[in-house]
Amino acid sequence: MRQTTPEERIRREEKLMKEGRKKYIGELRKQLAQLSELSMIQEADMNLDIALKLYRLVHTLKGSAPMFGFIRIGAIAEKLVRHWEWAQDLELSVIQDNLIKNEFQTSLAGSTNLMQQLSMELDIYEQELDLDEHQEQMSKRAPMMALGSRLLVIDDDDVLRSYLVRRFKLEGYEVDEGRDVAEAQKLLREFTYDLILLDLMMHPQSGYELFEFVKEDPTLKWISLVVLSGRDHIHDKVRCFYLGADDFITKPFQYEELSARVYSLLKRTKDFEQMAFRDPLTGVYNRRYFDHQVKVELQRIERYPSPMSLVFIDIDRFKSINDTYGHHIGDLVLQGLAHLLQNHLRATDVLARFGGEEFVIIFPGMSGPQTLKVVESILEHARSGPVAQNEGQAIHITFSAGVCEWSNGMTVEEWIRKSDDAMYTAKQNGRNGALLYSQGMSAAEIAGTVTVQERKKSILIADDDRILRSILVSKLKHLPVTFVEAVDGEEAYSILKSQQIDLCILDGLMPRLDGFEMLERMKEESSKSEEVRILMLSGRSREEDLTRGLELGVDTYMHKPFSMVELEVKVKQLLELG
Repeated sequence: MRQTTPEERIRREEKLMKEGRKKYIGELRKQLAQLSELSMIQEADMNLDIALKLYRLVHTLKGSAPMFGFIRIGAIAEKLVRHWEWAQDLELSVIQDNLIKNEFQTSLAGSTNLMQQLSMELDIYEQELDLDEHQEQMSKRAPMMALGSRLLVIDDDDVLRSYLVRRFKLEGYEVDEGRDVAEAQKLLREFTYDLILLDLMMHPQSGYELFEFVKEDPTLKWISLVVLSGRDHIHDKVRCFYLGADDFITKPFQYEELSARVYSLLKRTKDFEQMAFRDPLTGVYNRRYFDHQVKVELQRIERYPSPMSLVFIDIDRFKSINDTYGHHIGDLVLQGLAHLLQNHLRATDVLARFGGEEFVIIFPGMSGPQTLKVVESILEHARSGPVAQNEGQAIHITFSAGVCEWSNGMTVEEWIRKSDDAMYTAKQNGRNGALLYSQGMSAAEIAGTVTVQERKKSILIADDDRILRSILVSKLKHLPVTFVEAVDGEEAYSILKSQQIDLCILDGLMPRLDGFEMLERMKEESSKSEEVRILMLSGRSREEDLTRGLELGVDTYMHKPFSMVELEVKVKQLLELG
């Protein structure tokens, strides 16, 4: 007869233990039901026999739970045993009924909270057993449910806090916990969270104290906050919502409802972030998010001094890619480079599309020379393979980059400009390289007449309505562009022939030369550069006007009156601004 190997014996023991744990959980559910039923007894029925039944039940739990690894259940049962030990003292059988009832009532009062803890522990262990049985399926499901989010649970109730932490972890969330406001503040300074679960009534400081800390700090104010409160008072609810709470849940609550609310809130927040702070083409952060986050990072290093560097990246000869392959291939190149950059950055680095073919990256905790090495390594990866494919043809690119380390007293604008100057110097040195900023790298000094301001995209607004021109400039001036204005078609045509214009917002009907006539003249003389995009505005909505405009090279057609929000979106798309 073949002997069992040590490995087989271990596997068999593990299987038996797993089966035993599962059976024990089933029995525990029945025992808890008995405990609950006995604890609901009326005062008139309180006697020694019932007390002994309760004692034997909790004594059984105390002895058997640790054998199956349920340590927490055993510890709670041990506390219950101490409450009911009096019942097994035979001498109590001669004690008067009123004294037994007093002991009974005292023990019940001390057991209520412990029985609630047992019920919560049972829920946790059942979840853990289910997770073990369906480990592969749950491993795929949990990250999807958790959305890759990190939670902070703040509650001075150790049992409830521990329960919530373990339940959320089972769903795939990363979870930290704090027992009071001071501990929560420490964690919020050290880690980044997506959502805070905050108990309102705590000691020595209430949850209201944390509201001020979170909502007045620009690095924390956007974190979702869910209030948990034992008081269902309208004053608390109103005050919390005015202070910035995203949800208010009254204790006791069902965990499933809390979990659903948290998931819904996180999903909505991430969807909003995707729309508001992400570049729709590349998926990386946009200029709006960069402007916000760079201030956050600077405030962080004021509290915790450390080096930080900024990188400005510009794709080499991007215009020739658009001219040769078309703008749709240019879009694929932008997506490919964004993907390449993201794959070689840390989770703490901030990558954003600055506009057009330009990207910026914030490197917290890294000096200029350290950052330069990282950028040179990424550039080497860009050189070694294509970033896009077009019908089987590989598209290769290089980029130029400028690095500037932050120094005290430097404004954000200076920091960006110096990174841009270093990038421009790399361009002047033959492209396909990265440089660390040093004195003398001013773009104006290198190129004589070329300045950072002149490198912005330019918009020509051609319309005989002075008020409309003024409105357009006012609504679009926050974009990184410069404006040129024309009062009629002749002036607009002259400007387009003599200046570099990236986008022309063109009125269809103007004196001397209307928009259509101007486009026809440009087409006949072949003087319209492919880089000039046309957005035509017209008070007429005739189908023939739309067809004629498209034939003459109009990129986008909008009818008056139009939405300024829609106009800004179209302008940013045409200029490829993040």
